[in-house]
Amino acid sequence: MALFSFYNTRKPRQFDHKPIYYDPRKEALDEKISKAKKEMGLEQSEEEYKPNIKGTFVEGTSHLRKSRMKGHDSRTRTYTNVKLLVFVVLLLVIFWYIFIK
Repeated sequence: MALFSFYNTRKPRQFDHKPIYYDPRKEALDEKISKAKKEMGLEQSEEEYKPNIKGTFVEGTSHLRKSRMKGHDSRTRTYTNVKLLVFVVLLLVIFWYIFIK
């Protein structure tokens, strides 16, 4: 009988992670070293990776790759959707004019 109560509902546990050791000086030093390496050209920055990533999702999925090979892009899909919407609206108008009016 005392298994469920409206007044004493339990609250979920909170995530409270306390790191074991944190050295702000070492983190600042690592950041400065990383920045210097990027300026010297020894380390690539995140911006340089973006051109390499672009298009990998499309090439990784078979249905999008087939769609691209057929020449379909977002503009042709939008155009097809608009044509379909106009056709449905036209059918609804004809249905209304013939059967309701």
